[in-house]
Amino acid sequence: MQPNGAGDDATQWPDVGVVLATHNRPQLMREALASILGQDYPGRIRVQLVYDRSEPETELESAEPGREVAVTINHRTPGLAGARNTGVLALDTELVAFCDDDDVWLEGKLRRQVELLVGSAGAEFVTTAMRVDYGDRSTVRLAERDVITVGDMARSRMAMLHSSSFVFRRDAMLDRFGLVDETLPRSMAEDWDLLLRAARSAPIVHVDEPLVGIRWGASSYFNDAWRDKNEAHAWLLANHPEIEADTIGAGLQYGKLAFGHAVLGERREALRWTWRCARRNPRERRWVLALLVCAGVSGEWIQRELNRRGHGV
Repeated sequence: MQPNGAGDDATQWPDVGVVLATHNRPQLMREALASILGQDYPGRIRVQLVYDRSEPETELESAEPGREVAVTINHRTPGLAGARNTGVLALDTELVAFCDDDDVWLEGKLRRQVELLVGSAGAEFVTTAMRVDYGDRSTVRLAERDVITVGDMARSRMAMLHSSSFVFRRDAMLDRFGLVDETLPRSMAEDWDLLLRAARSAPIVHVDEPLVGIRWGASSYFNDAWRDKNEAHAWLLANHPEIEADTIGAGLQYGKLAFGHAVLGERREALRWTWRCARRNPRERRWVLALLVCAGVSGEWIQRELNRRGHGV
């Protein structure tokens, strides 16, 4: 379905603003930018390139009709959340999309999402599945559904709903589900929090095709930040009662906390969360992984092997 039967008439497709937040990844960021500007989307794309704690490259600004690029710096909380909010507030487009500076949009991504969003009554937010690139190995992660509810998000992070696939109505963010939360440590889990709030406002529609390429591993600033991850998981439990109320969702968070404390060598806390996880949901595998780390298995090795298969801890 095309917006208003528009065909390829650019004036009939909603303007899309893309927040591309970046921090010291000039080459990868340029690949991300090229993948956005190269989309076959008939409407206007305006990229808001937000430099977070790094020197802005104003030479990347462009006024090319239909494919503008504006450059600014993050003037809110340092980090990804503040940079994204800086971009959202600088835009005036009907729709807003996110793309991380180490990821790429694949062919047809934006057109497919806008078609679905505009054609779905009451929809405010749309995602896609992803292709995970880890070293020389690629893995496709599908959601196997076309609508995501707040119950789905409470039960699982659904990692295939990556932030680089997010497209949403700007007025819905400003008036209903809110900006990206800037209080989370190092912006950890801010994407999960945003998905929970968005799905609480209205079910998320989803294109279950791998339309974003996600780099995992050495390029990720969050890959080994276990203390911040632990704090973020505890914050999610405290701020989203839907998670604590769901056996699988609560077990998932307990297991993540067990593993995170085990990696940090905090054996007492690791075993406490392991016990809570095993009691709440014995089938949750993360408590077993936490015990392996407590027994001496390398947590880094476990994470690396999971990432290589397109999964996280």
